[in-house]
Amino acid sequence: MKIFSQLWIYRRFLLILFTPLLLLPLPLIIRTKEAECAYTLFVVAIFWLTEALPLAVSALLPALMFPMFGIMASKEVAAAYFKDFHLLLIGVICLATSIEKWNLHKRIALKMVMIVGVNPAWLTLGFMISCGFLSMWLSNTSTAAMVMPIVEAVAQQIMGAEAEVDALEMNCATGSTNEALELDESVSECEASDWKEKTKEVNGYTNGEGHTVCKIEKEKNLPPAETRRKYRNQKDQMMCKVMCLCIAYSSTIGGLTTITGTSTNLIFAEQFNTRYPDCQCINFGSWFILCIPITIIIMLLSWVWLQWLFLGFNFKEMFRCGKEKTAREQASAQVIKEEYTKLGPISYPEIITLVLFILMALLWFTREPGFIPGWSSLFPQYPGFATDSTAALIIGLLFFIIPAKTLSRTSNGENTIFDYTPLITWKEFQSCMPWEITILVGGGFALAEGCEVSKLSAWIGSKLTPLGSLPMWSIILISSLIVTSVTEVASNPATITIFLPILAPLAEAIHVNPLYILIPATLCTSFAFLLPVANPPNAIVF
Repeated sequence: MKIFSQLWIYRRFLLILFTPLLLLPLPLIIRTKEAECAYTLFVVAIFWLTEALPLAVSALLPALMFPMFGIMASKEVAAAYFKDFHLLLIGVICLATSIEKWNLHKRIALKMVMIVGVNPAWLTLGFMISCGFLSMWLSNTSTAAMVMPIVEAVAQQIMGAEAEVDALEMNCATGSTNEALELDESVSECEASDWKEKTKEVNGYTNGEGHTVCKIEKEKNLPPAETRRKYRNQKDQMMCKVMCLCIAYSSTIGGLTTITGTSTNLIFAEQFNTRYPDCQCINFGSWFILCIPITIIIMLLSWVWLQWLFLGFNFKEMFRCGKEKTAREQASAQVIKEEYTKLGPISYPEIITLVLFILMALLWFTREPGFIPGWSSLFPQYPGFATDSTAALIIGLLFFIIPAKTLSRTSNGENTIFDYTPLITWKEFQSCMPWEITILVGGGFALAEGCEVSKLSAWIGSKLTPLGSLPMWSIILISSLIVTSVTEVASNPATITIFLPILAPLAEAIHVNPLYILIPATLCTSFAFLLPVANPPNAIVF
């Protein structure tokens, strides 16, 4: 057993050492460029799936191995690592940085929940809509991390209000007081901070002291029965479960809607446009029109499933009109209203960020709408030159130019102080920029180009030709199931990067429009719902 435990400790090192050695006979025995490219692909894919090396480090291996095998020159490989995708990502991250810096995302989330209502079923739907909308524009991880403390505060306030109602009813019946059932607000505050500590742990750092203080404070404030079990009854436990799980699922589902909503969509768009440059059908507007009904259907089905599984459906309760709100609903409304009030009136930086956010979306939608000429038609001598990244960079640049503060005067009203600070700084942008994803995607582009140059893609396509005898729906179903299974244990970007160069030749070999297979596979890459570690939102909620 001791030997096995030591091997388990060094499992990453052993994978790094033995994977290239065990696969080495492939290029040594079959001395072709296809075999050498396949060897590189297998090594990188295994490292990505097992994460023996950091994803970004594994993505650099094609830059080392392709020149050594004579597949591509070093300059050609290096050029493949930076594409139009990276410029689009830079513009989107500029927007996300400003939204998170000025708390616009929190204002949007709380306002949406206030509009939907505080009935438990509608409250859950409100959180799902808020998370889904935010994850269209922000990363799924930051969306889940931002909304979870709000959900925790609402859940604690609901349980506290019901405990107070029970205590009052008991007092009225017995004529005595029960101090043990009086709740302190610090409990809910401490629980909310506890969630913040959990999200920090997921992101790679923690503060053990704060976490310990929270535990001590909770034990002081909670009655003896509550120190042993967290929930008063089964209903409270089910309510907390459904509110937490709805954040995990909606953060992932919302990212499907836009081409910039998740990295897998961006990877697909760039690889498709690179492989089929004459097809200009994939852009922000076309993807949104395709995926918005898919997102709505999946979101509603998830909401219905969670409600039925944990709380059960009570249609009379959900659609009752004109009746007085219950203690649970009043507590929910109060805590959401207090959280929104803490934000204060909307500030100048929030207004500018919102305006730029809307402007960026409009530029994306109107570049090539399809049914009418877009703004790209203003440059007829340069067709296809302007892409979604052009609009993203225009708006992204403005975030570094527009001042974050208006002109202010001194107390005597004579001198004007020019305090010029842009909406975001370079350091803030750097802290939000996902550099690992940037290099990972670049490695995927290099692999895809190496497969084309070495003719490995054509060879795979020729071997997959017999699949053309199967019905089209079965081919889509099989590829989607395989991708969905792999993405549960591997990162989403790594999964889509591995499968796109395989599925595209398959579609060509059976003479089918590649979009029929690639789009379902791309969407299924985001369906990592089964395991707590399948994607970052799941891990944060867990």
